[in-house]
Amino acid sequence: MHPMSKRAVAEAFGTFVLVLGGCGSAVLSAAFPSVGIGLLGVSLAFGLTVLTMAYAFGHISGGHFNPAVSAGLAIARKFPTAEVVPYWVAQLVGGFLAVVVQAIVFDSAVTDGLSTAPGAGIDDWGALVLEIVTTALFVMVILTVATDGRAAWKGVMAPLSIGLFIFVAATTVGPSSGGSFNPARSLDPVLWNQEWGDVWIYIIGPLAGGVLGAAIWTSLVGRGSEEAAST
Repeated sequence: MHPMSKRAVAEAFGTFVLVLGGCGSAVLSAAFPSVGIGLLGVSLAFGLTVLTMAYAFGHISGGHFNPAVSAGLAIARKFPTAEVVPYWVAQLVGGFLAVVVQAIVFDSAVTDGLSTAPGAGIDDWGALVLEIVTTALFVMVILTVATDGRAAWKGVMAPLSIGLFIFVAATTVGPSSGGSFNPARSLDPVLWNQEWGDVWIYIIGPLAGGVLGAAIWTSLVGRGSEEAAST
């Protein structure tokens, strides 16, 4: 296992790219509609940043890049509980640095657009439920493709499966819930622009979803995955 300092840098860098690429694409789509990337382009940007960073740094840190994922893996006993907070710090630092870069390059209208909010016609509680459910499914997918020794696609195909899930989730659920599924992705812009109104949804929802997904996965398949890994 790599030392914590190296793993923290990997987590920070991966989250930096996720926020820079994913959130940046969302702002680009809204601020410059003539560019034409649209919903599918934004969803693809999020999915591909997760995929490429998982391939680039997954072998170093595990490729979480998301506090909800770190919490879920710890609940499922696939990640040391004592290392959750250092990972959270690294993820928040990496994401915040991406926001700073965007603030330097663009004006305040762009950095204000980095904030996450429910879609039109969706109230806060509806967005919260969608964030919980989607993040729970996301963590269950990660636990299966990245930790279950019985899965034929475990390991080399895991980043692809995880990235594809984010693409699908951002496309289908994102327009309604805001499409966070990641507290760092939503909290970091708010630390810069101080628009605190909706951020509670995207802290509570993904963290609760990560814990719920890990609990469900552990109760259904966790014991079997441990036995498979030990044989």
